[in-house]
Amino acid sequence: MSKAASMRVHSFWLCWSLLLISVSAEHVDDGTEVEGFEESSERIPVKEGELYPEIKYKTPEPTGEVYFTETFDSGKLVGWVLSKAQKDEADAEISIYDGRWEIEELKENAVPGDRGLVLKSRAKHHAVAAVLAKPFIFAEKPLVVQYEVNFQDGIDCGGAYIKLLADTDDLNLENFYDKTSYTIMFGPDKCGEDYKLHFIFRHKHPKTGVFEEKHAKPPDVDLKKFFTDRKTHLYTLVLSPDDTFQVLIDQIVVNKGSLLEDVIPPINPPKEIEDPSDQKPSDWDDRAKIPDISAVKPEDWDESQPAQIADTSVGKPEGWLDDEPRFIPDPEAEKPDDWNEDMDGEWEAPRISNPACHVGCGPWSPPMVDNPKYKGIWRPPMIDNPGYQGVWSPRKIPNPDYFEDNHPFLLTPFRAIGLELWSMTSDIYFDNFIICSEKEVADRWAADGWGVKIMVANANEPGIFKQLVVAAEERPWLWLIYLVTTGLPIVLATSFFWPRKAKLMLNCQKKYEEAEFKKTDISKPQTKGALEQEVTVETETAALEKPPDVVEEEQKQRDGVTLEKEEEGEPEEKSEEEIEIIEGQEESNKSNKSGSEDEMKEADESTGSGDGPVKPLRKRKVRKE
Repeated sequence: MSKAASMRVHSFWLCWSLLLISVSAEHVDDGTEVEGFEESSERIPVKEGELYPEIKYKTPEPTGEVYFTETFDSGKLVGWVLSKAQKDEADAEISIYDGRWEIEELKENAVPGDRGLVLKSRAKHHAVAAVLAKPFIFAEKPLVVQYEVNFQDGIDCGGAYIKLLADTDDLNLENFYDKTSYTIMFGPDKCGEDYKLHFIFRHKHPKTGVFEEKHAKPPDVDLKKFFTDRKTHLYTLVLSPDDTFQVLIDQIVVNKGSLLEDVIPPINPPKEIEDPSDQKPSDWDDRAKIPDISAVKPEDWDESQPAQIADTSVGKPEGWLDDEPRFIPDPEAEKPDDWNEDMDGEWEAPRISNPACHVGCGPWSPPMVDNPKYKGIWRPPMIDNPGYQGVWSPRKIPNPDYFEDNHPFLLTPFRAIGLELWSMTSDIYFDNFIICSEKEVADRWAADGWGVKIMVANANEPGIFKQLVVAAEERPWLWLIYLVTTGLPIVLATSFFWPRKAKLMLNCQKKYEEAEFKKTDISKPQTKGALEQEVTVETETAALEKPPDVVEEEQKQRDGVTLEKEEEGEPEEKSEEEIEIIEGQEESNKSNKSGSEDEMKEADESTGSGDGPVKPLRKRKVRKE
């Protein structure tokens, strides 16, 4: 496989891996970064349900000026008052605030020593409230409200918002209910598939003294995961004296804006309003187009033609049964034994399609088609109205209730915090309330409380394999991606390495055969006869490496030289010792030739000279004197 092809293969595999990560990331990790709290980069292996060895939980303590704090770690509901009120409804069993509250640890990822306030009842009204250490007065300091929520069993329909109760003379926490005056309502709320994060404040009309609710614009984020992931989330509201606000979840800003521009309805009313006493004149003409009264209907305009006519080109299909009904009583149906005609009436068998109507039954009529002669009722064309006066609207008058509030931050002071909730799901967990004026104080409070919960939850987070399985349970189509992602690298690796491996084995085999072929020659003794034999073998080896026609031509040349010498009478003189050595060498050559015949064939195949047998080299004849 070429380098370019290899790069394409790895790029393709990388794309599949990234796709797998992207579709699983939403389920396995939300990627939220936490301000004011840094998790250790080194994860210490722990068992599920255990804490980091170095974590020792300590109840958070405020480090600055605060108006209210609550951790519930004492296990007692100290300072909180359960409501004894009743909503203005007819049914007392539904309207009474009898929902149960408990102080408990988290069901999952609990931190030993940490507790929270838990809403325990379903389909009931809950109300509980506590007085602040001192009232909060909107003046020059910001307002920071922060607390934790965990929907431990999810949420079907219900809220987890808080109310900051207005500092009024008639404030009584035992009578806390839905109509109790509040200054700010803040927190998550959900019913059906409508996920909300409320920030509502009640603004007082400076002239009339009437309070009106102002709703901040909805956050431009998907809130669903904060209701469904069963994790503890931190909700923070920051209201600044410059008339701006910020809403944060897990210390990430999800909504922000201006109290003057980003609330509905607006703080300041319009300067002018429509005069309610003004009425449209009877002669006001607001028709932009009118019929052309000078137009005349054409003489050939036929209004009697219908819009559709029967298609005469289509005939009744063969086999159509005009006299057969389309439905008949079921012949196999029987009247039930318990049928009472006095009470149930006369029994009739259920009707089924007529099996005889293979083509069709009943009266046949041809299909209808558009009538090309149809023109419809004639109407004169429309023209511009010369007397058009435009769309009428009442005249504007000064708004008697107009005011201009350029500093809506100055809301009504509050001196209590309350939870007034209805929920169809139980086990909603609340913890670590704080109301202060400095964001840094709230951040340090979050690091000591919510930050520890996050650390424990991360330590108990399941491995990547378990997370992928859980993700596939919610999205079954992920199994196909898993299969392709895991199987594709195996197929690509096999196709990438197998050709190289086969080629490498073939090269190794050839080298081994060449080495075996030369081993016999190297191991022979270096005598005079052996030297001549080595020359002969080298010559034969060289001949094997040459084409047969070249070897034959060279042999003829050598034979020709020998004959010329014999004809010229130049006998080769050899001593008796040399003759014996040569004769012994020839005998040795014969034995070596017969013993290594198979090796010579393999060498012939390895050198590629398989076109035909190679002629052995002739040796010169030695004459004895």
